Amino acid sequence: MPDDWLNDDDRLLAVLADALNDARAVPPGFVEAGKAAYAWRAIDAELAALTYDSAADLELAGVLRADSATLRALTFAGADLTIELELTAEALLGQISPVEAGDVTAYSGPVTDEVSAIGTAVIDELGFFVLRPVPGEPFRLLCRTASGTAVLTGVVSP
Repeated sequence: MPDDWLNDDDRLLAVLADALNDARAVPPGFVEAGKAAYAWRAIDAELAALTYDSAADLELAGVLRADSATLRALTFAGADLTIELELTAEALLGQISPVEAGDVTAYSGPVTDEVSAIGTAVIDELGFFVLRPVPGEPFRLLCRTASGTAVLTGVVSP
């Protein structure tokens, strides 16, 4: 009977050892193909366009103000989601519209590389999120809502 190993611990351990050995024998090319396929997990994210950056306003009106602003405001707009950000010295504050719960991840490099994820936050039911500390290097945000909408911002230089 082929299932007799289910009742014999020694045979069960032998079958499990064979399975582990087979897993270790996966060709390197197959492993690389799997990693490459995983890298495309964020390809469905819509790219949001930068529609407002208060830093650009400061450059245009530089002669009008003596002090620089303590916070920077940015707005990214996609077809289905708008992301409003405020960068302060302590935190990155954000809100999505339309309001929906979800999560946001900041990436310092390619969004397809989990190593470059530098921070995550929950988007609450009012659409707000807070990332602490503010990334010290250029970053992008990937916002995913509970309904499955995914929006990726352009690169933000703090």
